Amino acid sequence: MDRNQHFVAIVLAAGRGARFGGGKMAAPLGGRALLDHAVGTALASPAERVIVVGRPGTRVAEDPRVRLLTLDSAALSDSLRAGLAAAGDAAGAFIFLGDMPLVPPDMAERLLAAIGEAPAALPLWQGKPGHPVLLARAAFSLADGLTGDEGLGRALRNLPGVVRLPVDEEGVVLDVDRAEDLAAMARRIGP
Repeated sequence: MDRNQHFVAIVLAAGRGARFGGGKMAAPLGGRALLDHAVGTALASPAERVIVVGRPGTRVAEDPRVRLLTLDSAALSDSLRAGLAAAGDAAGAFIFLGDMPLVPPDMAERLLAAIGEAPAALPLWQGKPGHPVLLARAAFSLADGLTGDEGLGRALRNLPGVVRLPVDEEGVVLDVDRAEDLAAMARRIGP
């Protein structure tokens, strides 16, 4: 994939956060909302613009490169399809999760450097697939067959040629599901 092509970053943040008790994306972490961490990392990526797929009432930082796309569905598959549909003619999309605040800011750049002509690239921490995922345009249709809370994991697991980039940063697999997860993240970030 040519790094001079047009890329988007999609931040999936439309879940209800039921295990968290609601309001997860707005929960404070290190002086800003949880979602703002993922959006900041997406803005640091090689993407020209960031599409945040959120629930009605989701707030994102004011930035001309950020577009909020509201979706009244908590299904991960619906969020992914909506984000990819909004990607327009992008050559590829970096898929971030709004509840993953510790993804290294250069991870998307490393995936772009590694993808070559592969359909997708993703970080691998101790054998576990992580985020973001860089999806080449030719692989956008993988989202068409997903349902409910199904993400790209199964489709990518069996797809030939996917680049799995071993990384040392655990942040590519750490997410916030419950309030105690947020507290653990706060301890990692520090004051």
